[in-house]
Amino acid sequence: MKLEFIATLASPEVRLRFLAMERSLRAVGCDLPLRVIPYHEGRFDLPLNAEWWQDAKLCDWLMQWKAHPTMRKYQCLLEKNFQFVDSDVIFLRNPREALASYDGFITSCGHWKYPNETLTAESASLVSQKSSNWQLSIFNTGQWACDRRLYSFEQLRERCEAEGFRNTCLTFPHHEQPGINLLVNTSDVVINNVTLPPLRMESTWAGDYIDAHFERFWVDNQRKPYLIHWAGCDMSKARPIDRLMEDFLLPEELDAWRQEIRSRSEKTKAIERSLRGRLRRWKRAVMAGARELSRS
Repeated sequence: MKLEFIATLASPEVRLRFLAMERSLRAVGCDLPLRVIPYHEGRFDLPLNAEWWQDAKLCDWLMQWKAHPTMRKYQCLLEKNFQFVDSDVIFLRNPREALASYDGFITSCGHWKYPNETLTAESASLVSQKSSNWQLSIFNTGQWACDRRLYSFEQLRERCEAEGFRNTCLTFPHHEQPGINLLVNTSDVVINNVTLPPLRMESTWAGDYIDAHFERFWVDNQRKPYLIHWAGCDMSKARPIDRLMEDFLLPEELDAWRQEIRSRSEKTKAIERSLRGRLRRWKRAVMAGARELSRS
């Protein structure tokens, strides 16, 4: 695979993570252009060799369907020779070199172990017809690469709007994972997950590294992950591997990042307290109602 650009999805809300990702990319020697798909209309200043990248026709079509903003990643399916990463990624090796010997569609995640978040009931029935080992072709859509154009815009629109695809690719309310998995798995591209044989690359998910000696798994440079992804990690629970991302932030940025984590954690706790309070009040009301019925 000969990569020609790196793509990501970003907004001002994830600016600090984006900066760490971009700096790690340059630190490993990758000078490829960085194309940034906007999550919404918000923008922030981008570093050199990075630009906002939006296909107006595709974006207008998705907005007509009221599709989830992450489905703007479909734009990559119209391109070739790229690596896509979410903003919560840092690079450990140059992706241009790490993927040079591969072709087709490349992923490096462990979603084959727990594919549920990548499927809907609608898409599972289609993907499972592909193979008895269909789980091995399921992937996390926060990091993937492809050396060929899988769809034209017209083909993509027709496929997404078709019966059996629409509820997964356009109206699924939560995120893009089932949609991209379905679109890729029903194309003619071969899906290669480099965490599976024959390479068996070590995990690219930060959540799989729980102690301070995580680098002991990376003595074989060929099997060392070329990126680390924090997808789904609770950032309020610090882990030693987090320093790989934090090391790319300036002191003032790191302070802002930690304050952002604290604020998000406090909001989550407030919601949980509110829910527990409502449950307690509901339980008391039910019990009071039951007592009234027993007296009558």
